[in-house]
Amino acid sequence: MPLSLPPSASNPALPGLHRATCKSAAIAANQRRGREERGGVERSSRFGAIPGRAPVPADPFPVARWEARSGTSRGTRQIHRSPAPGALSVPAAQSVHVTGTGGGVLPPAGGAAAAAAGAALLRACAQRGVAGRPSAAMEARAAGCGLLSVAGTEVRAGRREPCVLGLERRAGRYGVVIRSQEKENSDPDYIPINSRFKCVQEAEETLLIDIATNTGCKVRIQGEQAPERLFEIPDEERCLGFLSEVQSIQEAHLKASLPEPKDSAIWHQVEKSLTGLSPGALGFEDDFNTLGLEEKRNMQNHHTGSRREPPPPPVAQNKQFHREREGASRDQPKVTNTMRKMFLPNTQSGQREGLIKHVLAKREKAYINLHNFRFFVGTWNVNGQSPDSFLGPWLVYDVEPPDFYCIGFQELDLSTEAFFYLDSTKEQEWLSAVERSLHPKAKYKKVQMVRLVGMMLLIFAKKDHLSNIREIVTESVGTGVMGKMGNKGGVAIRFMFYNTTFCVVNSHLAAHVEDFERRNQDYKDICARMSFLIPSSDCLSELNIMKHDVVIWLGDLNYRLCLLDASEVKTLISKNELKKLLTYDQLNIQRTQKKAFADFMEGDIKFIPTYKYDSKTDRWDSSGKCRVPAWCDRILWRGGDVSQLRYCSHMDLKTSDHKPVSALFRIGVKVVDEQKYRKLFEDIVRIMDRMENDFLPSLELSRREFEFENVKFRQLQKQKFQITNNGQVTCHFSFIPKLNDNHYCKPWLRAEPCEGYLEPDESAEISLDVYVSKDSVTLLNSGEDKIEDILVLHLDRGKDYFLTISGTYLPSCFGTSLEALCRMKRPIREVPVTKLIDLEEDSFLEKEKSILQMGSQDSEEASEVPLQVPKEIWLLVDHLFKHALHQEDLFQTPGMQEELEQIIDCLDTSIPETIPGSNHSVAEALLIFLEALPEPVICYELYQRCLEGSHSSRLCRQMILQLPSCHRNVFRYLMSFLRELLKYSEDNNISAPMIAALFSSLLLRPPPNLMARQTQQDRQRAINFLYSFLLSGDEE
Repeated sequence: MPLSLPPSASNPALPGLHRATCKSAAIAANQRRGREERGGVERSSRFGAIPGRAPVPADPFPVARWEARSGTSRGTRQIHRSPAPGALSVPAAQSVHVTGTGGGVLPPAGGAAAAAAGAALLRACAQRGVAGRPSAAMEARAAGCGLLSVAGTEVRAGRREPCVLGLERRAGRYGVVIRSQEKENSDPDYIPINSRFKCVQEAEETLLIDIATNTGCKVRIQGEQAPERLFEIPDEERCLGFLSEVQSIQEAHLKASLPEPKDSAIWHQVEKSLTGLSPGALGFEDDFNTLGLEEKRNMQNHHTGSRREPPPPPVAQNKQFHREREGASRDQPKVTNTMRKMFLPNTQSGQREGLIKHVLAKREKAYINLHNFRFFVGTWNVNGQSPDSFLGPWLVYDVEPPDFYCIGFQELDLSTEAFFYLDSTKEQEWLSAVERSLHPKAKYKKVQMVRLVGMMLLIFAKKDHLSNIREIVTESVGTGVMGKMGNKGGVAIRFMFYNTTFCVVNSHLAAHVEDFERRNQDYKDICARMSFLIPSSDCLSELNIMKHDVVIWLGDLNYRLCLLDASEVKTLISKNELKKLLTYDQLNIQRTQKKAFADFMEGDIKFIPTYKYDSKTDRWDSSGKCRVPAWCDRILWRGGDVSQLRYCSHMDLKTSDHKPVSALFRIGVKVVDEQKYRKLFEDIVRIMDRMENDFLPSLELSRREFEFENVKFRQLQKQKFQITNNGQVTCHFSFIPKLNDNHYCKPWLRAEPCEGYLEPDESAEISLDVYVSKDSVTLLNSGEDKIEDILVLHLDRGKDYFLTISGTYLPSCFGTSLEALCRMKRPIREVPVTKLIDLEEDSFLEKEKSILQMGSQDSEEASEVPLQVPKEIWLLVDHLFKHALHQEDLFQTPGMQEELEQIIDCLDTSIPETIPGSNHSVAEALLIFLEALPEPVICYELYQRCLEGSHSSRLCRQMILQLPSCHRNVFRYLMSFLRELLKYSEDNNISAPMIAALFSSLLLRPPPNLMARQTQQDRQRAINFLYSFLLSGDEE
């Protein structure tokens, strides 16, 4: 197919459009809520105890939860409402959620009065004839369930099934029993009440007027290792009594299940009265008697948890680094429940333990001792070679064996298969070579390994250290094209050794002398996108690289010398004038300018450059390119109590064109003194008990309304505000989901940090980041979503603060359907939003019709012939065809972020004669465009059939004929360009397997519901499908 311009884009006329006629009531409701929030409405997260009536929160948000506390008046809802005359006193039901395991038959517990009450409730529901309410058959079951039972309905996939929830005892332990009407002849489900059991009540949207009616309950119950089940219970007072009994049972279970001390490593329970530490030592007010009554507002009941087992020693948070979110990744938080307050005995204590851990971490110097350990760190770019010699000269350089080995490889495998995340035989070869070469005077065990394409990181430790290593997590980040390709990027392993956290990063950054800015960008991307979810952690946010006590960064960082004359450099090396050469070292320059690795340290370099040599020799590069020698391979670190004992290269190993480098560190590791720790813990608990009885936490926010103007695709906007603890006690804040939401914000928004602790009078700066990625651009383009959101900043034991987010979004051709773009002959910014919505709707109908007609030509009824391919695709491909056929490493080297922003703006606002930016940036822009399409070039409907026919060229071509016309034209156009590109593979270093693997992930994507289930075989079949078109063309 010739590379030709699609029909003229000069005619601005658009086909006939029909306009959207209305907005949804939900949007109007959200706007109303936003106005009320902007009015400064706040609400306490706990209901007040007002006898005789139900307290009503002051805000219109449906996020109120009920928290029961046995034996206290705090948090209790006392409801005494009278129904309207003649009205049935059975309320409209609310929801209850249950999750659990197992099933079994338990004997019912009796109680005549309660049985009669339960039967009356069921009978009233049956008389009303309400669909889904308990039937007559359920009355008898409710009557037999006794006092500890409630009747309601279970909601499954929108259906309501009558049921009864009861409490029964089995094998000495209580559990919740669920009897369903549809399963009357089967055993009831039994959910044991244990430490993993959760029971949550949530409220319906609260009205601003206190209506005299019983509104029922919403409750969620979750057991161990089971999917959730949703229930509705109409009798609120009976429901609250049931929940109170559940709480009492679980509190007793938790109290009985406290671990018994076995040895000195386990924290013992406090068995004596607390004495010693003064209140002022923790930053609290010393003299409570001098405080006024207003300062002692909202008196709290006394906590009874001062005599408890101390938690494991906390780790101090590193606050030196603030992440810059350049990428599109929006990690989900660990908390996915929609409830603010959970009916769970350890919820309140969990918040309390978090505060205690925070104070302990701030005072860790009082109970830790530093013990020194030796860490060997090594890095080697092996240039795709297999090990051909013993690695002892590198790994056994010191007489004394190290405690840890941290070993990183780059370019482990240069094959096309490894490039696209497939398995590599080189991994096992180098792993075995390392294991054979570790220090013979000690026995080592592999702690963890991680690999991304050619980057592999290994950590070994002496066997006797393994019991003190925990919280091991691996992560990887590709910084190649589209931020995915793993030929460049980083891998990391984080872990805790005793009470010190470590993060070891192995990276391979962008190549070429002139691309130091690209290397800086790779470094920033790795820092921004690499985060670790700690399984045992109870914090909301993930840990990034810099939130560790010690960070070791090694690898082929690829920074070169700012001298282009190789002979001059070699002369200075021969004269041993290394200090002079190092003044031209790009890494040193970038660190000095604080553009990369600003907070890291590096030892003195006293060895000659480690790159580039002729393989198997000690000769400098003698190829035609004659690379200038450089210190590409480096080891840096940050953190306290770290001393570098040596830093050297190993010239004896000649396998690669790089020489291996190693460093030996002595690192002070924090080891807890158990007696000091227990003493401090007791003192903190004593003072915290006293303070919490007198004060509630409070925050002051510098602003609450944020407006983001002219938000664009892939362009980050930030706004910051400050929060200050203006109360008397340490507080914990966090952003929490609104009711029925899984995340605290929309996909294009992020708060950093999203949770934390503040001491009295301490402040923290929070950044709100707006970034539209491929995952959110389509809904914003179509108008289904807007830059509007409300964040709930929750303060444990205190208020909720509401932040209003608003702004304007500028539509982009990226994330717009092919059908709409083919009918859009002007830049998308010149098309009114209402017409964009109509274009998308008409385009959907057009695609469906085209598929049904098996690829027939466009309807003759169309008012105007659309473009054959979108003008944006033509402009990008035409530029590459004219300027980039000979470009080295095309589609393998990422573009620059600034240039990508310029290209996207250019395509959104104009029809340019030339496209700005480098060839690499234009190539990546094409890939980003294809990735952002809401429907891929090969439609989702044909995905499975394309895989099934991938073995046959004939079947592959039949699939293409079934595509809608614009999809079919785009596919053929791209294949024609790629075949042309492959003719110059000697210059551009492109191969058909590489192109097939890259473009198959964009053109032949699995539907969203199959994405997680895509196998390696599926990916290979998709590659084979595309490969056949690259080799033989697309004959019709």
